Amino acid sequence: MQSSPRPPQPLPLDGITVVAVEQAVAAPFATRQLADLGARVIKVERPDGGDFARGYDTAAAGLASHFVWANRGKESLAVDLKDPRGLAVVRALVAEADVFVQNLAQGAAARLGLDAESLCAAHPRLVAVDISGYGAGGPYADKRAYDMLVQCEAGLVSVTGTPEQPVKAGIPAADIAAAMYAFSGVLAALLRRSTTGLGGVVEVSMLEALAEWMGHPLHHAMHGGEPPARTGLAHAVIAPYNAYGTADGARVLLSVQNDREWRRLAELVLERPELGTDPAYATNAARTAHREATDGLVGSALGRLDVDTALARLEKAGIACARLRDVTEVAAHPQLAARERWREVGSPVGPLRALLPPVTLPGGVEPAMGAVPALGEHTGALLRAVGMSDAEIAALRRDGVVA
Repeated sequence: MQSSPRPPQPLPLDGITVVAVEQAVAAPFATRQLADLGARVIKVERPDGGDFARGYDTAAAGLASHFVWANRGKESLAVDLKDPRGLAVVRALVAEADVFVQNLAQGAAARLGLDAESLCAAHPRLVAVDISGYGAGGPYADKRAYDMLVQCEAGLVSVTGTPEQPVKAGIPAADIAAAMYAFSGVLAALLRRSTTGLGGVVEVSMLEALAEWMGHPLHHAMHGGEPPARTGLAHAVIAPYNAYGTADGARVLLSVQNDREWRRLAELVLERPELGTDPAYATNAARTAHREATDGLVGSALGRLDVDTALARLEKAGIACARLRDVTEVAAHPQLAARERWREVGSPVGPLRALLPPVTLPGGVEPAMGAVPALGEHTGALLRAVGMSDAEIAALRRDGVVA
């Protein structure tokens, strides 16, 4: 007898409510992960413009690209926390919430009584997250922290770029690192709460998150090695491992990980099998010592081929390779299309394309991927949910406490 199919499992955070006093990228990106997994996320914003990331640009059909990326699936409550009436609304929401997240400037949350320690003391089951630039103590505690500044302080910029020029990462790496540790910290704290009944404080700093991501260069330098050199797209200790131009103006990156692969590359791609055993190139140590000549041989061979032919030849030889794509090409990537990773999400300007979250849970409900909210879109409903009458809401709107 054939068994009936199992119903899809619910999203893992279904039933969890998150209140977030958040701005920019680090906290919003963390809470977006929670929303995608089924949590209800209430985003608290200023009435006069909201999260300042709303104003970064207008590239997403008139909306800010950062905001669209990091804020889908949330409810927007526009309220002035400096007004006691507005703060009381947020406190009422936090009292019923499972998680609270904030990344205000250092000390601002404490002045409002919205720091994690104070909230957890008042609400023992609450998981409360403080995201900061440099942490609550130490000489940098009050230092202003933006992504590129933290990239510099964490050493990322020192290992990124060319020998002549250090460069920042092209994405907000410090923000993303902090966001993902805040996300995983919330999940861990919720798991602990399921056995102890208690929530607790989660602290994440951008510097400490990104310093952890500096693992190999940091440990290499700390334990006796030299700080890794900046090598652009080349690898510091492996050759050939670089990007090479093709006849049609594209670029192909390839990586030879061992000497067997070098011999295959020499025979099947360079069409010079004698280079496989030539003492100047036969070992990685030799190829690295003769890096310029090695790159010249590979570049000359690939420069005679168009990009598709070059990639096909490298794949046939079993050499790891990739097409160097720009972001427009990534949006049309055949692998993302084949795996049906694109969806449409709602927004104040209509449907927008968005990627499914990278964590796939087969057999479950698809990630929520709700709409990007307009500023204050859910203010009225949320105020009614905490017991306010229409007259009281109208008074708050009149006084500019909410929007």
